[in-house]
Amino acid sequence: MELDTGATAWMLMSASLVLLMTPGLALFYGGMVRGKSVLNMMMMSFGAIAVVGVVYVLWGWSMSYGADLGGIVGNPFDQFGLSGAIYDAAGEFAIDDFGVPGIVGVGFQATFAIITVALISGAIADRAKFGTWMVFVAVWVTLCYFPMAHMVWGGGLLSGDGPFASIATPIDFAGGTVVHINAGVAALVLALVVGKRKGFGSEPMRPHNLPLVMLGAALLWFGWFGFNGGSAFTADGFAGLAWVNTTVATAAAVLGWLLVEKLRDGSATSLGAASGVVAGLVAITPAAGSVSPVGSIAVGAIAGVLSAFAVGLKYRLGYDDSLDVVGVHLVSGLWGTVSIGFLATETGLFYGGGLNQLAVQAIIAVVAVVFSGIITYLVAIALKAVMGWRVSEEAEVSGIDLAVHSESAYETVPQGSAGGQIKREIRA
Repeated sequence: MELDTGATAWMLMSASLVLLMTPGLALFYGGMVRGKSVLNMMMMSFGAIAVVGVVYVLWGWSMSYGADLGGIVGNPFDQFGLSGAIYDAAGEFAIDDFGVPGIVGVGFQATFAIITVALISGAIADRAKFGTWMVFVAVWVTLCYFPMAHMVWGGGLLSGDGPFASIATPIDFAGGTVVHINAGVAALVLALVVGKRKGFGSEPMRPHNLPLVMLGAALLWFGWFGFNGGSAFTADGFAGLAWVNTTVATAAAVLGWLLVEKLRDGSATSLGAASGVVAGLVAITPAAGSVSPVGSIAVGAIAGVLSAFAVGLKYRLGYDDSLDVVGVHLVSGLWGTVSIGFLATETGLFYGGGLNQLAVQAIIAVVAVVFSGIITYLVAIALKAVMGWRVSEEAEVSGIDLAVHSESAYETVPQGSAGGQIKREIRA
């Protein structure tokens, strides 16, 4: 295969856009927490970049796309350290079927792994030990994300080569199962294992900086064009379709969320608009290459409505998902994955395709929920026993930024000996 410089340029740009999503997420999450926790929240995203960036090169790529082991995971030693993934037998850069060097694909896929684990952090804001989080990132991405990526995109159990393809070919264009259902379920499990913030349900825990939230949402939207458009793997009509669908579904989700807020609460809020952006982006991710722009309006609008209602479930059910990862990523991820069964232009129920596509989309969603739930629970309770998840109560009340990082985001947050004392107590 000859090098296609246009496709290569598109994929390099897409990889860069997806990488930008994680700093964008840091701003989005950082603005949503209280001022005494903003740096820690951002550090959890940057920590994910640091850990996964190294792990992916060593064994992540191989576990995702290496030689199949039982349809669940790739052999981690098959292409350990990218052995055999960069050059062909002649010593030239290996080129994929789209004319793009394989090493570019490695970079693109690494950014997906990074953003997925970073998404989870919002569920345990304000109260988790940074060291435990960093270990969790390495273990979870190895045992949960890489196998899921292999099952869906690497020829495994949930792919077009898997057993469910006899019903219909599973469709997950850019990560409804691998990224959003996976992260959403993991967020729910961690919220339950780590426990509630002190004062949850009885004290106001409002976002401290809504402009920061909206800036983060804007960067996520911008980066998502690489996330979805890049998943066409070349600069072609599918990339254009994904781009348009991503825009339209997100716009519809904002309208859906704001309508719910206006009718239910009397006010359409900036936080609602920003959250609607993310809900729409999540929902269209698996469907971006298989629905029409008109269909994407339905995908986005329904996602906005569903997630606007779902974020309140934590108060009714009593779990503390701090920044609504479950209500947005799990709920909209599930809807986006299942919506393909209704709205896919070639195989969807509303286009005369019957129930087969809907059935297989439901199956892969359920498998993703069960797999992520079990693996995350085992990892979470193991780390709870070995390292512990919670900072001290004093550190949580006084501010995790000062206690853990010896810094504060704003000069109005007290600094000095108290923070140092809390930090010493945590280390002890």
